[in-house]
Amino acid sequence: MIGTIHNRDKFLNQVASRLNRPRISKPMERPRWKYQPQLEIYKDALQDELLGILKEHCKKIHTKIFTVDLAELSTVVHDVVAENGGGPVVTWKDERFSKWGLDSLMKEKWPSENVDVFEWDYTLGEKNVHQAEHANVGITISEITLVESGTVVMFSDKDRGRTVSFLPATSIMLIPKSSLVPRMTQAAVKIREMHQNTGHIPSCINFITGPSNSADIELNLVVGVHGPIKATYIVINDI
Repeated sequence: MIGTIHNRDKFLNQVASRLNRPRISKPMERPRWKYQPQLEIYKDALQDELLGILKEHCKKIHTKIFTVDLAELSTVVHDVVAENGGGPVVTWKDERFSKWGLDSLMKEKWPSENVDVFEWDYTLGEKNVHQAEHANVGITISEITLVESGTVVMFSDKDRGRTVSFLPATSIMLIPKSSLVPRMTQAAVKIREMHQNTGHIPSCINFITGPSNSADIELNLVVGVHGPIKATYIVINDI
């Protein structure tokens, strides 16, 4: 049976014995800390203030950022793709693209300009990965955005493949302004609330901060090592 844990009690009993203590079988009581600074930082910040913090942090993570109204979104996305070398473009299959007025861009304007656009289709299996691998630009959507670190949070599912965000050379993340939160603390609360309200959460949740980079070798920062070389955030005024 899928999901069955075998020899669980035997394993846990052995761990407890190696720790020279009885096995804890009752639920642990959550500690109540007197000071919780993680809840206080930017606690009363308005969305415009959070946006200002995000803009400042984008300077540190080598990420361009634009703020647009819905009426401007299609033009800005078009221009950002052009500035980064054009297509091929790969996107999720997400009704919000249509809701935000991007249909004419993706289905009419880009094809008329000979820009290939591929929409994720889980029925095609590995072809999706192949398309993402050969795309120049991947367009995704942030569900929660941590302004303190400039981090976007992406929920994967059958229509939102992970490879769209990390295989193309350039990554464009669309960020609803309503998704801005101060930091990881608030993101964790939102994900917990999602589980409590729906009984499930996405099988994979990715926290992505700007383009890929590494400082593993001699502590020298190198951008674009194992993922997108360039990243652009486009914040949508949805509130």
